[in-house]
Amino acid sequence: MRLPEARGPLTEELLGALRQPAGSVQLFGAGLAFDPPAAALADDDLQLGLWTCYELHYAGFTDARPGWEWDPELMAWTKALEARFRSALRSCVPAMAMLPGESIADRLRALIDADTGPQLARHLQADATAEEFREFVTHRSIYHLKEADPHSWAIPRLRGKAKAALVEIQSDEYGAGSVSRMHSELFRATMRGLGLDDSYGYYLNQAPGVTLAISNLMSFFGLHRENLGALAGHLAAFEMTSSAPNRRYGKGLRRLGADAVTTRFYDEHVTADALHEQLAAHDVCGSLVAEEPELADDVLFGAACALHLDNLFAGHLLRSWASGSSSLRTAGSTAALTAGLS
Repeated sequence: MRLPEARGPLTEELLGALRQPAGSVQLFGAGLAFDPPAAALADDDLQLGLWTCYELHYAGFTDARPGWEWDPELMAWTKALEARFRSALRSCVPAMAMLPGESIADRLRALIDADTGPQLARHLQADATAEEFREFVTHRSIYHLKEADPHSWAIPRLRGKAKAALVEIQSDEYGAGSVSRMHSELFRATMRGLGLDDSYGYYLNQAPGVTLAISNLMSFFGLHRENLGALAGHLAAFEMTSSAPNRRYGKGLRRLGADAVTTRFYDEHVTADALHEQLAAHDVCGSLVAEEPELADDVLFGAACALHLDNLFAGHLLRSWASGSSSLRTAGSTAALTAGLS
């Protein structure tokens, strides 16, 4: 994957630096403020900048010069972006605490049951056009083509039952040793079935800030050991809100004429995530909080952040489509693709 196109002064500076030898450029612009702070969650420039910095810890970029991943100048720049991101999250997601006698799994379930966000899955099941479904899959490719990787950062930081449970979840995500069963590979099959390019990062330039923020949240939690509780809570919310929407996505694709190969990614998650939600809520989060009770609030914060960003994303898509617009940064960007559905 090559470096993306810049979207403003932050990414102009960052991308220009990454094309130069590491350590040869001083970075200045990451301290820009956002008013209100919540604006940072959907800001194209900030979210692309943060995503680019994080991607150096994943697959990287073929045209970035070596040595930038741990460059002190870039680390300081990334930290400043993260401060803006953290401020936005704290301003949008209220602090929560455990109730007396309540388990963390029960509190997570109550949090999720109280969520009344936009009904994107219902729209995709019953009303979405083939083009809208392609757009949805295009957005999701930013995360699903590296599915499970951000949560794997927690494995070396957990112990005992919590570690074992997370490894069990991640083993399923990675296909239990079978490449063809890896969830990222199943998603590639969905993309091909819809006439989309399944290359990693192919649609990065078309993904708006709110889409990148979903991926950035996982990396922000995963790459900092101090965010372990939040990462565990994010995983729990992710798994606990997966089965029912994925059932709807599969039904929506079949309504539009998709075959079993194209729908398998969603069908697989209906059954797999029914188990994963129990493991994540009870064995990962439950065991972690039992060992370190002070992390309970962090667990709830991570789960609430996951729900908040998913709701922002869903609202963006539904508003765009209701107005007859593309939800991607380039209007009509998938219209010329080979139709994978009737």
